[in-house]
Amino acid sequence: MSTSKPLRVGIIGVGWGSVVQVPAFRMVPEYEVVALCSRQPDRVKAAGDKLGIADVSTDWKRFVTRDDLDIISIATPVDLHHEQTMAAIAAGKDVLVEKPLGLTEAETGAMLKAAEEAGVRHAVCFENRFDPARLRMWELVREGFLGTPYFGMARSGADFWHPSRGLQSEWMYKKDSGGGYLMGMGSHDVDYACALFGDAAAVCADVRVSVPKRPRTDGTFLEVDADDTSTLTIRMANGMTFSIITTAIALQQNFRAFTVFGSEGSLSMEGGVMGAEEPAIKAGSIGQEVPSVIPASERTARSGIEAPKRRAGAAIMALALMLEEWLPAFEGQPTIVPTLYDGHRVQRIVDAARRSSDGAGWVTL
Repeated sequence: MSTSKPLRVGIIGVGWGSVVQVPAFRMVPEYEVVALCSRQPDRVKAAGDKLGIADVSTDWKRFVTRDDLDIISIATPVDLHHEQTMAAIAAGKDVLVEKPLGLTEAETGAMLKAAEEAGVRHAVCFENRFDPARLRMWELVREGFLGTPYFGMARSGADFWHPSRGLQSEWMYKKDSGGGYLMGMGSHDVDYACALFGDAAAVCADVRVSVPKRPRTDGTFLEVDADDTSTLTIRMANGMTFSIITTAIALQQNFRAFTVFGSEGSLSMEGGVMGAEEPAIKAGSIGQEVPSVIPASERTARSGIEAPKRRAGAAIMALALMLEEWLPAFEGQPTIVPTLYDGHRVQRIVDAARRSSDGAGWVTL
């Protein structure tokens, strides 16, 4: 960045926004988080006190119009993303939006159109692209290691919604609130597949609710209509096939794996969800008897600031690297950062998967 002044960031939402976004922004000196906003006054004040941010607000509609904010970062529940993003864009603000981008492809398409017409910079938090193993695999694919790609598969699972576990936030169990693990966890794999190999052409899927009722501590029951398990088969526009499996009912399991095969090579990695286990990359190529193990990317923040050593540390570092990669956009340069286009592309695939599961069979995109 040629400017000596940091980009001033206002964050709406103090859950993931305060736990992950604030420390990630602080690892990149070209940004400065100057204000927080939340509908809940006690939560936003507590977050501000903890993070040393005195400028807190509960009025997001006024917040997005402030002249002293350059970027509005939206880390609220999914059902608020569309309204808040559209308002920020209308105010001429650059926007960063947590994934999933919206509830439906109609919403995400409108957000993308508005951003393009307004000429603002925009990005979506698919920061998993910048995890060490995924970042290295992405580099290898761009370098042509696979040759012609043939087939890929991704698996993600944990026991977050197994009946032996307590309830998460109730909105997560409601489809019309943006809940479900295809949106919450599988969307990262959908985005990564598209980042590596381009657009999808058609989708066939089973999107399932395995546990339709969950007991509350007060003896009542929560009706569940958001998915805990999904299986997607995707025909990519480049001719390859991709399989993506996501589940939140894997008792005592925590895994995240990604494998791709091509005419010249193969790549695979296995690890855990939320940095539970550092992934190892195996690379096979013609002439080898067995795959070799190659190191993940060792890239860290240019500032030298380390991510906090806690469970969210891996996500914080990945987001910091993504924010570094976003900086050229503010000088009119291209970047590899996921934008609203990518968020809309993922949502189109999610919506197609749901229609397929409801009986439509193969859905063409």
